[in-house]
Amino acid sequence: MKPNSKVLIIAGSDLSGGAGIQADIKTVTALGSYAMTAITAITAQNTTGVQSIFPIPPKEIFNQIIFTIKDIKPNAIKIGMLHSNKVIESVIRSLEGSNIKDIVLDPVMVAKGGTKLIDDKAIKLLRDKLIKRVILITPNIPEAEILTNTSIRSKEDMIFAAHKLIEIGANNVLIKGGHLKSKIVQDIFVSKSDIKIFINKRYKTKNTHGTGCTLSSAITTFLSCGKPIKKSCELGINYVSSGIKTNPKYGKGHGPINHLHTINIERKFK
Repeated sequence: MKPNSKVLIIAGSDLSGGAGIQADIKTVTALGSYAMTAITAITAQNTTGVQSIFPIPPKEIFNQIIFTIKDIKPNAIKIGMLHSNKVIESVIRSLEGSNIKDIVLDPVMVAKGGTKLIDDKAIKLLRDKLIKRVILITPNIPEAEILTNTSIRSKEDMIFAAHKLIEIGANNVLIKGGHLKSKIVQDIFVSKSDIKIFINKRYKTKNTHGTGCTLSSAITTFLSCGKPIKKSCELGINYVSSGIKTNPKYGKGHGPINHLHTINIERKFK
C-alpha cells in the first residue's frame, strides 16, 4: 500500500522504543501514513526510568523542521517533548508561514517514572504562546493540573480544567483520564461548543509506557487523512486501548504497548 498522508513529528527520542519519536513513527506507520521527524532531545531510558536527557540545540531543531517542510510538506504535525523555552521559541518560529493547520500538541512534562522533562519557563511559554497555535492539546491529568493550576480528582474536575485551557487560548482539548482510579478510563474532549466523553475498559497491566505519545500521534495521523477532530480522537483512543490490551510484556518496568496490532503481514513476508 502507499501511505495515506504525511506526518511530521517534533519530539524527543526514547531508545527503548516505547515512547517518544520511536513510538510516534511506529504509530504513524501502523496506521498507514508516512512519518518524518525533528528530534528535540535524546534520552537514555528504559522501562524502569530515565537515566539522562541530552538536549538538541534549538537552531538544529529549527533546521530539522524547516528542511523537512520545504521538501516533503506534512499534512499534519505532532509536537511532543519540548524541554526549554528556547526550544519552544524555535519551534514556533519554524512553523510560522507553514500554513499547516492540523497541529497536535502533547505537552510532555513528566516521565512515567516521575522524572521532570520540562522546566518552569518552558511551561509558561507553552501555556502562553504555543497552545493557541495548535488545533488540539492532549494533556494527561498531571499535565492539565500544571497548566491550569487546579486539582483534578473527578470527571467534573477534568471538564473544568479543559474549559480553563480553552479560556487560556486552546482551540480544542482532550484530557486523558488514565490517572484517575476507576474500572473504566474516561478521556474527555472539550471544544468551545462541545463536550464528548470517551469510555474504555481499564486493563490490569503496568505496560502502558508511551501511551500519551502514541495517542497524540494516532490522532494526528487520522487528522492528516482528513477525519474530523472528534472522530480522530475516538479512533486514536481505540487504537491505544487495543495496543494496551495486546501489549508484548517487554521490560522489567513500565513496558511498551503493542503498536503493531493493526498490521497484517502478507504471506510472502512471513
